[in-house]
Amino acid sequence: MIKINQIKLPVTHSDEALKKKIIKILKLNAKTGFTYRILKKSLDARKKPELFYTYSVAVELEDAKNSEAAIVKRAASSSVLIYKEKEYRIPACGHIPLDRRPVIAGAGPAGLFCAYILAEAGFRPIVIERGSRVEKRTCDVQKFWESGILNPKSNVQFGEGGAGTFSDGKLNTSVKDPSGRNRLVLETFVRFGADPSILYDNKPHIGTDVLSEVIVNMREFLVDKGTTFIFDTCVSNLDIVSNKLLSVYTDSDSNSQVTEILTEGGHVTGVKINAAEELPCEQLVLAPGHSARDTFDMLYNKGFDMECKSFAVGFRVEHPQHMIDESQYGIQNKIILPPSPYKVTSNFPNGRGVYSFCMCPGGYVVNSSSTENHTVVNGMSYHDRNSKNANSAIIVSVSPKDFGADDALAGVRFQEKLETENYERGNGLIPQQLFGDFCDDRLTAAYGDFDSCTKGSTVFAKLNGLMNADMEQSFKLGMEHFGHLIHGFDRKDAILSGMETRTSSPLRIKRDESLESNISGVYPCGEGAGYAGGITSAAIDGIKVAEAIIKKYRPDFK
Repeated sequence: MIKINQIKLPVTHSDEALKKKIIKILKLNAKTGFTYRILKKSLDARKKPELFYTYSVAVELEDAKNSEAAIVKRAASSSVLIYKEKEYRIPACGHIPLDRRPVIAGAGPAGLFCAYILAEAGFRPIVIERGSRVEKRTCDVQKFWESGILNPKSNVQFGEGGAGTFSDGKLNTSVKDPSGRNRLVLETFVRFGADPSILYDNKPHIGTDVLSEVIVNMREFLVDKGTTFIFDTCVSNLDIVSNKLLSVYTDSDSNSQVTEILTEGGHVTGVKINAAEELPCEQLVLAPGHSARDTFDMLYNKGFDMECKSFAVGFRVEHPQHMIDESQYGIQNKIILPPSPYKVTSNFPNGRGVYSFCMCPGGYVVNSSSTENHTVVNGMSYHDRNSKNANSAIIVSVSPKDFGADDALAGVRFQEKLETENYERGNGLIPQQLFGDFCDDRLTAAYGDFDSCTKGSTVFAKLNGLMNADMEQSFKLGMEHFGHLIHGFDRKDAILSGMETRTSSPLRIKRDESLESNISGVYPCGEGAGYAGGITSAAIDGIKVAEAIIKKYRPDFK
């Protein structure tokens, strides 16, 4: 195939215009047959209001007589080159027989994609998830948003699909992976129902409504491949006990609970469910997600090698979507262009980074609490991104020195302290304050020129003092700086919602070059373990762990 980079066309262009551009660049005869596939599509708004789409495409000639090398030479352009796409391949199985099915704790993107690769290689994994199937989970979340009644086991953080299920479903990642894993993740989502545009959009997203359907389709496929799912479970204790298998484990929604990880001689031997039934395994993938604090406690207390790490906290900030569009696009034609995203970042002499996180065009601020008497918010968009507001978390970096780190769980305690204080400010509701009032340390009495778009009830409350003085000043300076980048970003009536604390895991479960922890056979994985920062990177990490198991073992069970 031939790859052409930097094809630039007005946003109003037709498909025929793109085809003609390819013919012109490659200097093809009008009768030369070819097909093309878009590899990347991005919006160029540097000369607004003149807006362009920039493409990279892969071209395949229908007539084998046409030499691709000759055509590339004739085109005489650095943007035209021979192209061979990297196709992902599951590695060959190793030689060590594995007579017990691998167990995966966690059905977020890391756990699901680990299960996907293992299932394709014939390992028939068992997936244990502390929360509910996505169908029931969706009902539980909706009930919480409408009534305030929280199900600590099934909520925005816990359940099939992970925390990203109730987000924007963004799939962009900074991970550079020449092995083809990134492409595999996108193709897998499309295979199970996502829009094919995610394969080439520069900033792909699925949307929470579509992502839920994709997860169901993926699960059904995995079950057909021999995977077993056990929902409504939780890892809460670790001990050294025997490895006898009791009863049966099926794809059910019974309210069972994993109460122990079983080890012997420094190697995992299984997990115990409901303090009675034991499920032997020699390979345990830990993909707990960033909010599994009881699991972190258990692992730390029983000797897993862990360390605290830096992360970031802040507030969700809402603006009218049309304001963002006008700033980013100039004069927007809404028929042509989707709601605009943005990304802003600042660094200050005090060492603080302030930046936008999980930006949701046409989105909602959501109450994403998972623990009683704690309040935490996140952002969410549906596939159509059709709410009136844009929101993102404007967050301030924190490091171990901010929370007096003396152990691996110090960051967790810092999060919990903020979330408890946040809960008290709003009495369980999402506390909100206008940015102008925040700067003046004043309680907000009413919204300004626009209202909030939220999932979950809100109340006006002072957010001042939740962060320390240095962090709060950095937040204000960041908002002011972003006002120079996006006109109106620091407007007085921008709506702040408290508080976003779970931007990433506050700790890392250490692993060696084989991706195993200091407990042999246990593979820390994904965002909760400290090795990813979003849906795609977590999925890629799950694939890596699956590969590590496959390369070492071969399935040898009935």
